[in-house]
Amino acid sequence: IIDRILERVQSELFNLGSQLATRTEDIRPTQPVIQPRHIERLEQELDHFNDSLPSLTSFVLPAGGALTAHLHLCRTVCRRAERLAVTLSHREPVAAEVIHYLNRLSDALFVFARHASRITGQPEVLWKPEQT
Repeated sequence: IIDRILERVQSELFNLGSQLATRTEDIRPTQPVIQPRHIERLEQELDHFNDSLPSLTSFVLPAGGALTAHLHLCRTVCRRAERLAVTLSHREPVAAEVIHYLNRLSDALFVFARHASRITGQPEVLWKPEQT
């Protein structure tokens, strides 16, 4: 199921990129843009997967198998994109939905990584601050 979600997300990210590359006044009525419904759907999916996961008692390290590590990597790239979009918004108009979508996507990718760890049988690696 996550593979279908990620396929849709890739299309939504393409739309988001197009939206960022187009001046606000030049966006055509037919141009696909990130809308509240995209964010709501992502939040529903995030909640669905998160509900079946155990509560965390520590930070999770980006480990636990290749799939899990790749999803954690996607999450960090998404967070970077979110920060860049916020920085851009101080100089140029950026739709609030763009930043909100990136924020929710990074949270969803974290939950998807935790879910992937569970379904692949790889234990989550928790941060142990006292280890050096």
